[in-house]
Amino acid sequence: MKSKKKANVEANRTKHVNFSLNEKEYAFICAYIKKYKIENRSRWLRETIISNILKNLDQDYPTLFDENEMRR
Repeated sequence: MKSKKKANVEANRTKHVNFSLNEKEYAFICAYIKKYKIENRSRWLRETIISNILKNLDQDYPTLFDENEMRR
């Protein structure tokens, strides 16, 4: 079992990602955050991005047969 100290070190977020939005995109995100009362915007963005990546990876998982062969 991991010690608390080691677990905290692994959870430290030291890498930063910056991206730009236009006014409409930013307003859309702000309205969503306000509507759903999201208190931690950073966590929400991180979870949203990572969940989308995981979903895409799951869909792109290699299979034994092509999609057309499986539909026959």
